[in-house]
Amino acid sequence: MNEDELRAEIARKKALIDELSGEIDEHRRTLGETPGVSPFAPEAFPSLPVVAGVRFAAVNAGVRYTTGRLDVMLAVLEPGSVMAGTFTRSKTRAAPVLWCEDRISGPVEPDLDQPMAIVVNAGNANAFTGSNGMQAVETVMHSTASALGTSVSNVFMASTGVIGEPLPSERIETKLLELRETLSLDRIDDAAKAIMTTDTYPKGASTTVELDGALVTVSGIAKGSGMIAPDMATMLVFVFTDAAIDRDLLQQTVSELTDQSFNAITVDSDTSTSDTLLVGATGKADMTSIDSSDDLRYPAFRDALLDVMRELAIQVVKDGEGASKFAAITVTGATDDGAARRIGLAIANSPLVKTALAGEDPNWGRIVMAVGKSGEAADRDKLSITFGDITVAEGGWVSPNYTEDAGAAYMKNAELEIGVDVGVGSGSATVWTCDLTHGYITINADYRS
Repeated sequence: MNEDELRAEIARKKALIDELSGEIDEHRRTLGETPGVSPFAPEAFPSLPVVAGVRFAAVNAGVRYTTGRLDVMLAVLEPGSVMAGTFTRSKTRAAPVLWCEDRISGPVEPDLDQPMAIVVNAGNANAFTGSNGMQAVETVMHSTASALGTSVSNVFMASTGVIGEPLPSERIETKLLELRETLSLDRIDDAAKAIMTTDTYPKGASTTVELDGALVTVSGIAKGSGMIAPDMATMLVFVFTDAAIDRDLLQQTVSELTDQSFNAITVDSDTSTSDTLLVGATGKADMTSIDSSDDLRYPAFRDALLDVMRELAIQVVKDGEGASKFAAITVTGATDDGAARRIGLAIANSPLVKTALAGEDPNWGRIVMAVGKSGEAADRDKLSITFGDITVAEGGWVSPNYTEDAGAAYMKNAELEIGVDVGVGSGSATVWTCDLTHGYITINADYRS
């Protein structure tokens, strides 16, 4: 067997392994044995209200998974819609990210008089694929624009999955007409399933808000389980609203709220090449446009959007690969809010803290260590730590009323609240994380095999 034949045989066997693994998972689901589902998974995907002006479709294109699972989704927004977004700041950003950046804040201006569309595939990140990566994006985007009768400047793409493998763009292209013909207002649940990779459940959240008599809906979906860290913590998020709002104001709002939601979570401290958040506003609600942050309706809209973004961010953490604990870490007394967030992330990203959470060990000394390594100002002799409503340390020393039994009992909870005051200012922030278990190692050791 020569080298080319050997490589072909390896590729064939890898494809067979993918197919068999998928079939096994499907058989388990049929038997009611959903494998490896997060203990925080909801009983069912939430019933998200329809967002006027946006339709969804999803298909199996065999991008990587060949067993019939949904792996490509299409969302189409009616003319008049505006789009905002934030993206990973990784220096090895994937081709779809670069494409979207050009349409959000780069030289390419979408045509607001034509429909907008988002195409997403799972199984292949189209990252570190050289010039082939952008060629694949351009091919899919032009074909999508043609199928929908819109401008290519109005089409966005996101990809998630394995890094370094060419995207089989032709498999997506052959499904575009089927996607177009099956678009529906109520298929957002299928769209959520189609963007999953190592996720154990599809993620969705929604809210409604009345703005001066007009009922406005905000609904969103997300995927993410591993390779999650702030800096637009692989994670994809798509949020839709029927609110009428100025494009620049929406972008400003999304950028600000990202820091309070998706940039305040971490699963494993690894920033993805593919992180993408897109927020589309169709303007179909019965309202005049919000064109300024001084508009009396703006604070309520902003809060509604933050509620959905934050809920999706928390769901991503709760579905962290192998996670059995969810922890909210609140830091107060820092020099400013930014310093508080950096201290919180130092705690949340510490392998020693995360493994203590997994082992239900109230090892508060590891939190002291993490505060110290953050590089931010902290007064050692004023430091205080709480577990829920239990005061663990105060005045730079263990609290006289603290008992190890109380701390150990608290750590048995699935959801934990850890408070730290560093005693140097008024800055505060909350970050969300999960524990680090053997399950994380198993998932990621076997991800490509």
